[in-house]
Amino acid sequence: MRIDHAFLFDLDGTLVDSVYQHVLAWKEALDEEGIDLSVWRIHRKIGMSGGLFTNQLLRETGIEITDALNERLRHRHAEAYRRLGAKIHPLPGARELLRWLADAGIPFAIATSGRMETASVNIAALDVDASSFPVITRDKVKYAKPDPDLFLAAADALGVDIGKAVVVGDSIWDMLAAVRARALGVGLLSGGYGREELRDAGAIRVYDDPADLLRHIDEVGGRR
Repeated sequence: MRIDHAFLFDLDGTLVDSVYQHVLAWKEALDEEGIDLSVWRIHRKIGMSGGLFTNQLLRETGIEITDALNERLRHRHAEAYRRLGAKIHPLPGARELLRWLADAGIPFAIATSGRMETASVNIAALDVDASSFPVITRDKVKYAKPDPDLFLAAADALGVDIGKAVVVGDSIWDMLAAVRARALGVGLLSGGYGREELRDAGAIRVYDDPADLLRHIDEVGGRR
């Protein structure tokens, strides 16, 4: 049976306060490979798939991109990120928002560009029953954001038409993927992108964080 309405959430910077841990983990991985790249440049790419992320960053440095280098960077990043996991916490209102949707009978899923090796750290920090909703990671799709595959897979897992889903994310990559999937995009400022950036990328509404979204949930179709 198809359902009429659902929410599809990004994870980093949307439900958990983890964007800057990702930035620091990528910085550490790059430094260990002798690649000098400013932190602000790394931040601008957070939310992309890991492969596309490293390809774009390394292209900016002029360093030769190889599969072996990409793989080393991915593993170094994951190792550093797991070390930083103890400092990752849910964003304000994240648990309450998911609880409200569950109580209202509105299905939701998580769709993250991270692989399970890092997403599992965030799910643990969120402290929710991950068996009660689908979690779609980079491992489960061919392409990650800004391609629409993650959100399409999440909608399919819920049994909802993607055109009736609301995508909630903190980055322009989330919003671009939502547009390409033909879903409504709702932006959050909790990942560090600006209001106008998110709107330019396709967000129909922009809120501060999950708590702010919950206060205005009726504006995006959330009703009991």
